[in-house]
Amino acid sequence: MKRFFLLVMPLLLLSGCASYYSHYAMLPAQNSAGEARQVRLSWDTAEYPGWWLASDKSTAILLETQCSERAWRLYDDSHKSAGVCGDGIRACGQPGLDLHALQGGPVTEATRCLSVNPSDKRGRIAELGNKFDLLVSCEPVAVSQGEGDDKRNMDYIRASSVPYTVYVRKAPRGSFLAKMPAFDKSECDAE
Repeated sequence: MKRFFLLVMPLLLLSGCASYYSHYAMLPAQNSAGEARQVRLSWDTAEYPGWWLASDKSTAILLETQCSERAWRLYDDSHKSAGVCGDGIRACGQPGLDLHALQGGPVTEATRCLSVNPSDKRGRIAELGNKFDLLVSCEPVAVSQGEGDDKRNMDYIRASSVPYTVYVRKAPRGSFLAKMPAFDKSECDAE
């Protein structure tokens, strides 16, 4: 029994100390085709007390653009899928899908297309506050793929040399306030 207690007790202590939160933001912007769209960013965090051994953790930031099937994931160095396009919080371009709008030309896997607080090379998603800058440096090679009924919109938030300012809501995960606003699909159906 003592041996069981020694094995189970550390697991119980590790699992019960975090507070879990959902974060999201909606901002109006244009896509690369110049159409007015809503852009939604969302992620989750596990926050530990300062005295605890574990550091705060997060999921990747999911960036979605209204009427588009293209979704971006921004990572920091704490994520295995962070990519090789620099430091800080970023999303790397995909050759064949993206162009570097600010420098011109195609991207490589080492091209940073999206970055949060671009000057913060040690930035972590788990440490983001209620306001940050989002720099978008790329645009899609094509705003849609396929034809007819198989046509899919692949456009996303317009590139800009000036970062977008993003204001974030934070709520305990699972609470009513943690429910993200939905996109208005009627605008997409009208096109």
